[in-house]
Amino acid sequence: MTERSTHEQAPAGRESLGSLLGGRRGAIDASLPPVAFVAGWLLADRSIEWGALVAVAVAVLVAVERLVRRKRVSAVLGSLAAVVLAAYIALSTGQAEDFFLLQLFSNLVSALVWALSILLRWPLLGVVVGTLLGQKGRWRRDPALLRAYSRASWVWVFGQYTVRVVVFGLLWWSGQVVALGIARTVLTWPLVALTITVSGWVLHRALPSDHPGLRHPQHVGE
Repeated sequence: MTERSTHEQAPAGRESLGSLLGGRRGAIDASLPPVAFVAGWLLADRSIEWGALVAVAVAVLVAVERLVRRKRVSAVLGSLAAVVLAAYIALSTGQAEDFFLLQLFSNLVSALVWALSILLRWPLLGVVVGTLLGQKGRWRRDPALLRAYSRASWVWVFGQYTVRVVVFGLLWWSGQVVALGIARTVLTWPLVALTITVSGWVLHRALPSDHPGLRHPQHVGE
């Protein structure tokens, strides 16, 4: 779906969640090293060393390209470090499937953190969008926005992070390296796009019809 069509389908006067979050290019970049690991592992007769070498090499190329695009240095180095750590884990254990162990645990932690943020009435979707819109914590003083962000954040907990934990966990447990590489790709941008779409729908449906939208938090009594 194009950005233009996303805007056209958004309710009048409201901004689509997809246009605010974006992130397709970053998700695609993140899926390249795992695919490279599986490809190197297969082509080198299931050599973890070659798989790790190819994955790190691709991660370095992606990092250089992202720096050329003037992406944040900290984000680029963080992504590169994650690939290096994943390769180190697989080399240390001697199990190719352990390359995906870091991804499994990171999604488990994300699911727990997002769920906790909702229970603490600081839903992370609201934190992210509020920060992007320069609202700081003003959106929390709008009961309708707080409720909508909470409901939409559950979509991220169960529709993205929990799905990944279950799929990655089962495939890792059974040692399905190729399937893990495929799942890592399918559950990156396609799942992110679906999560953004569904959570955006939930977010806007949860707001009253007369609410001015995400950019205009309303305080009680106004």
